[in-house]
Amino acid sequence: MKIKRFEFNAFSENCYVVWDETGDAVIIDPGCYYEEERLALTGFITDLGLRVCHLLNTHLHLDHSFGNAFVAKTYNIVLEANQADEYWIENAPKQSRMFGFQWNGQAQPIGKLLHDGDVVKFGNMQFEVIHVPGHSPGSIVFYCAADHCMFSGDVLFQGSIGRADLTGGNFDDLIDKICSRLFVLPNDTIVYPGHGAPTTIGIEKAENPFFR
Repeated sequence: MKIKRFEFNAFSENCYVVWDETGDAVIIDPGCYYEEERLALTGFITDLGLRVCHLLNTHLHLDHSFGNAFVAKTYNIVLEANQADEYWIENAPKQSRMFGFQWNGQAQPIGKLLHDGDVVKFGNMQFEVIHVPGHSPGSIVFYCAADHCMFSGDVLFQGSIGRADLTGGNFDDLIDKICSRLFVLPNDTIVYPGHGAPTTIGIEKAENPFFR
């Protein structure tokens, strides 16, 4: 597995391009808001000659989905996400105003629904979908057992967890699902979060103040 992390928009959101030796790739959470960010993403993919097979969203808060319509159109693919977060698509302009952004495009509808236990395949790789609500109702994690890593969105961070005070959030659910769905995975599992630096499951179990 090869991973390229981009940091996009004023929220310093992590967008990931993931690919393998076949050249097949996925884009996770394209938060590219500005034109230069969109050009950086597509330029990287073009330079490496990657074939983008999937557009994946861990959840649909605006900082993770600004670039969904752009990516879907550019690579002729559909958005794949959990249905419980459709509310955020329908209310994208309002959500943008709430955070002081001007809505700069058309919201991209979900083209393929992802459920707990689904498998996303590309090249010689596959991600298992793990539903971890609490930050948002439709928050999902993409877990790759073969490469001992996950893309956690805003569920789990280095030394922290996602906020649960936005519409559809639930603190108790978030804590429960992290413990029951993520902390049961191997300690050496690398966590690539939606903001900030990577960590591991073992480190968060031992040091994260929300679980001590």
